[in-house]
Amino acid sequence: MDTKRKFFLECYKLGIVKFGRFTLKSGIESPFYVDLRPLASDPKILKDLANYLLDMLPLDNFDLICGVPYAALPMATAMSLESYIPLIMKRKEAKTHGTKKLIEGIFSKGQNCLLVEDVITSGKSLLETIPEIENEGISVSDIVVVLDRQQGGREMLESKGYHVHTLFTISEVCEILQEEGLLMSEDVERINDFLRGNVVQFKEEKRISYEEKLKICEHSVAQKLLKIAIEKKSNLIVSADVTTTAELLNLVELVGPHIVALKTHIDIISDFDADKTILPLKDLASKYNFLLMEDRKFADIGNTQELQFSMGVFKISNWADLVTAQVIAGYDSLDCFRNVGVVAILSMSSTGTLTDMEYREQAVNIAVSHPNVFGGVAQNKIPNELLLFTPGVNLADSGDGKGQQYNTPEYVFKKLETDFIIVGRGIYKSDDVEKAALNYKIAGWNAYENSL
Repeated sequence: MDTKRKFFLECYKLGIVKFGRFTLKSGIESPFYVDLRPLASDPKILKDLANYLLDMLPLDNFDLICGVPYAALPMATAMSLESYIPLIMKRKEAKTHGTKKLIEGIFSKGQNCLLVEDVITSGKSLLETIPEIENEGISVSDIVVVLDRQQGGREMLESKGYHVHTLFTISEVCEILQEEGLLMSEDVERINDFLRGNVVQFKEEKRISYEEKLKICEHSVAQKLLKIAIEKKSNLIVSADVTTTAELLNLVELVGPHIVALKTHIDIISDFDADKTILPLKDLASKYNFLLMEDRKFADIGNTQELQFSMGVFKISNWADLVTAQVIAGYDSLDCFRNVGVVAILSMSSTGTLTDMEYREQAVNIAVSHPNVFGGVAQNKIPNELLLFTPGVNLADSGDGKGQQYNTPEYVFKKLETDFIIVGRGIYKSDDVEKAALNYKIAGWNAYENSL
């Protein structure tokens, strides 16, 4: 503790904390101001700071380090040099030329990243940074902060499931300075009064319920799906990636009572026949009250998509309640999907995906504005007027052993605010398909209710 105290006093000499009357970015007047950027100009202090931060952490948990731009970048760099943990860099905004990357460096999907911040107040900058990192398939479970202003940011982040490690708090700093005779007692009291009266009240935006979604999701298919979910207490969609009609119909008999929709890839059915495949499938959908979702991922110009949708062997327009479609061909390409609902592919999770931030933003704009679109597939939260579908959910995938949960029902409902989970092999490859479907139905519904 004495060493840590001595270290802070060395940092203080660089003018990192000032006391007086300061107007913050929020417009609030504060009796103190924190600026840790001068620390980067003293190599010894920066090196020592890196080691103090690293000493607080379970380093085996992290594959990458990233500093929140810009003040934390030199700190993260020093921590990377001291720990040999690779560094990635996040830009404040993506380049408009070259690769247009927002995250620079060498990384792989599924790696866990330690986020470094200099000062935490409301936590807003971290909440903006974390999704941009997670959109690249990198997980964030821990945040390390040099100084906590004690204005609600740490508590808010911890309530969302992140582990926040802080080297100093402003109260601790004031106590050290007062004991050293560098801060008067009346100044300390003024700071304490400020902290008591100006804790940032971050309005918690909780996910909205299916009943509330019914009021804002106007598409008829969205309405049907939400009503089925409420009636069956299920948000489960099973992906029927089987290759014969017999397998398909047998699977539906087992999972039908537990699902809100069946996701098909109808073109992989080797013995497809409209009368023998589709008619009994529609009967089962009526019997067990679920919708048919053809995961065609249409991705062509409007005229071609209309032919693919309504003509050919499969005649998808005759039986599907909803279809998936890319938005790469633009707004008008979605006009052909009449009498069904469209789930737009807004982003993909595969390594090397080209669905960067610019693409995702434009895709969401199209999805929100097009009357045929009622939902989206994405790896992040989307506007409330759209329903979010999340594939790849698996009860067995509890995490990577580094504190981060991946695609469990709890993760997708709490972090992504998903509306419907899509499960494939976790069910149809199970030894007991019916039991697996029931387990996923219960787990998905419990995770939804717990996220409200």
